[in-house]
Amino acid sequence: MQLDPNSDQNFGQDGQTQSEIKQPQESKLSRTRRFFFSRSRRSFLGRVGLFTVASTVGGVLGSTVSSKKAGDIAQATNPSDGKLNFNYQKFVNKAFQVRVEAARLENSIPIPPHPTNGDERRYANKIGSDSRGLPHDARGEVKLDAYNSLTKALTTLNPDDFEKIILGGTRKLVNPQGPLAISLEGINAAQIAVPPPPALLSAQRAAEAVEIYWQALLRDVPYSKFQNNTDDPKVLAAVADLNKLSAFRGPKQNGLVTPETLFRGSVNYVDRSDSSGKKIKYVTPPGVLNGPYISQFLLRTIVWGTQFVSPLIRTALPGNDFLIDFNEWLTVQNGGSSGKSINYDPVSRYIVTVRDLGEYAHIGGPTYLGASLILGSIGAPLNPGNPYVNSLTQVGSAATFAVGQLQALLNLGTSRAIRASYWQKYYVHRILRPEAYGGLVYNNIVNNTQYPIHPEVLNSEALASTFRTFGTYLLPQAYPEASPLHSSYTGGAAVTAAVNVTLLKAFFDENYVIPNPVIPDPNDPTKVISYTGAPLTVGGELNKLATNYAIGRGNGGIHWRSDGSAALALGEEVAISLLRDERLGYNERFRGFTFTKFDGTKVTV
Repeated sequence: MQLDPNSDQNFGQDGQTQSEIKQPQESKLSRTRRFFFSRSRRSFLGRVGLFTVASTVGGVLGSTVSSKKAGDIAQATNPSDGKLNFNYQKFVNKAFQVRVEAARLENSIPIPPHPTNGDERRYANKIGSDSRGLPHDARGEVKLDAYNSLTKALTTLNPDDFEKIILGGTRKLVNPQGPLAISLEGINAAQIAVPPPPALLSAQRAAEAVEIYWQALLRDVPYSKFQNNTDDPKVLAAVADLNKLSAFRGPKQNGLVTPETLFRGSVNYVDRSDSSGKKIKYVTPPGVLNGPYISQFLLRTIVWGTQFVSPLIRTALPGNDFLIDFNEWLTVQNGGSSGKSINYDPVSRYIVTVRDLGEYAHIGGPTYLGASLILGSIGAPLNPGNPYVNSLTQVGSAATFAVGQLQALLNLGTSRAIRASYWQKYYVHRILRPEAYGGLVYNNIVNNTQYPIHPEVLNSEALASTFRTFGTYLLPQAYPEASPLHSSYTGGAAVTAAVNVTLLKAFFDENYVIPNPVIPDPNDPTKVISYTGAPLTVGGELNKLATNYAIGRGNGGIHWRSDGSAALALGEEVAISLLRDERLGYNERFRGFTFTKFDGTKVTV
């Protein structure tokens, strides 16, 4: 079938909606095993739909092994003599049964469609695909033998073929075999759907480009200027420019981008009403538009045992922008180094500017472990569904239902979410990074190439202002190395944020109002003052924390809005699958983890 280059969402050849890399056929043994495990649940799964199963199967179906509580392991041979005879074999058998049941439940979840935007197949020169780290010609187009060496490895999955990928410089690709690891906890990456990213020529991709050019232009503007009564000319110009776009999908108020919605986060789900997986549901998570831009979890001191971790950060000085020279840009595309480094402010401070958040998202910190400790230090209650909340005789521990168990899950969740995100990056989408898109824009204007770029970005005030400010049409980067060497969609930092925030919401009372909230002092970024606006809840500020991290990567110039928005939904689903598996093993009487998803719906796992 002929592909439409003007389509926002295209599919593979002959209308198929899978990755352009040919997938191996399922073996007869695999098909038989799949049928055996899923036959008894298929009618139920068909009714609830492809995209709700991962969230509901554990909560609705429950577990045949976890419902039998009394006397299934430890039995007294003579209850009157008080001697306990712990049945070791039954304990081992129960562990086996739980693991088998977890595998059965995960295997029963159908594999959803994985539609792409069609760019890799559409453009023979691979201009819509990520090729950084491979060798390129003088204009920045990848050498096809190198790109083919990458896709060969991604197709054969042979470890030796990964060692034969042709690189253009000294930088190495980041963990393309990582997502092939089989996770023994949680759902398989292929069973989680994300919507297709915007196509290269689409109006939505142009809108995201306009936004990220403005993120570069506003890097040194403080968030205190992001108010509806602002007089900051850059903020007002960005708002006006974004409101001219036909396909901008960020948060709005009354249908318009405002200074108070500018650069706030969003989440993209696959719309459950569309079985093809192409339709997108755009949401703004609860709490993200409330109060200060920066989450309270990035403004509070972390009480870590007998130590205190300050929220003050080391940030870059204004004007630290990179890859504004074409030769420097091309060197980095080829996997080389810009040879430059960031000049840091000698005075630590709170996150107060777009650049500050970008630098925090660049280097990171004890973000989610810190959030768990902050919640403890402010007296946030545990989730009301925790079986020990109302126990008269017991409390939880690191074994079950206390912060220690949560903290273990945070680390596990990070690893499993990265596997899921990188699977999308390498084995489904391979989408170009914003810096590479900036190269296409530059070449169209300077070298009169005819790359398929939507006119809304070429005619934008963002691009004109970038040239006036930086003397280039390239997208200025906040990091001298620019993006890491894996493709753009979905965002790895954002998926990490999502899985951790979801786990935190499952363990703590998300409706608890945070006491004594603060904002950075607009006159002194080394201090905070009291915030006196509407109440801020744990759930809302955790959602804000996740979107801060997702958008923060865009502040650095390395991620599209849709990268983070899709990754947040992906990481949330990974967390739900981990919680479902954890629940199967509990001995406590427990009705499930109940919390609010990013789309505002309640879920019990």
